Amino acid sequence: MPPPSLKAVTLTHVRYQRGDTLGHFLAWISLIPVFISLGGFISHFIFRRELEGIFFALGLIFSQFINEFIKTTVQQARPETCFLLEMCDSHGWPSSHCQYMFFFATYLTLLLFSSRHVILHLVTWSIAVFTMYSRVYLGYHTVAQVFAGTGLGIVLGAVWFWVVNNVLCVYFPVIEESVFGRVFYVKDTSHIDNVLKFEYEMARAERRRLASVSKSE
Repeated sequence: MPPPSLKAVTLTHVRYQRGDTLGHFLAWISLIPVFISLGGFISHFIFRRELEGIFFALGLIFSQFINEFIKTTVQQARPETCFLLEMCDSHGWPSSHCQYMFFFATYLTLLLFSSRHVILHLVTWSIAVFTMYSRVYLGYHTVAQVFAGTGLGIVLGAVWFWVVNNVLCVYFPVIEESVFGRVFYVKDTSHIDNVLKFEYEMARAERRRLASVSKSE
């Protein structure tokens, strides 16, 4: 009886040709979605707990479920170069990395749509394009597969942004005042124009208040 076939957990497993400096760089680029998910959104929930950020993360998760559903339905094989990497135990259309990064870039751009965030947008979209290029260069996807993931990511990112900010935002105060919101200190600051300035001024005001109370005692 032949042994059961093995399937890899590929969350952080990216291969490149030994000695290929560009491949090494692009391999790290391919891991950025992992860093965003584990570092960015988990840190955001721990330290910020903004409803906009929480629904941003939920949109990315939902987008990846859609990606997996399409992959298992279409079942398009990855390119032949992928077999050399021994990483072809999943389907390739559309690229989940591209879908993730272009969803992220689209949503973030719409969320922070102002001239003062030009550098942030430039960096975000540059990383998304590098991710797209890396998946073809490293041999994991065809050009058609990365373009499919890119297009789907942009569309889903724009649609989800509209849903959150035109439909779900109505329920933000309800969530904020719910048991969940009160226990986990979940908040909505979308009505505040400059959150950093607001928090800075509130912190200074509280420090001055405490100082005055201390002196009076």
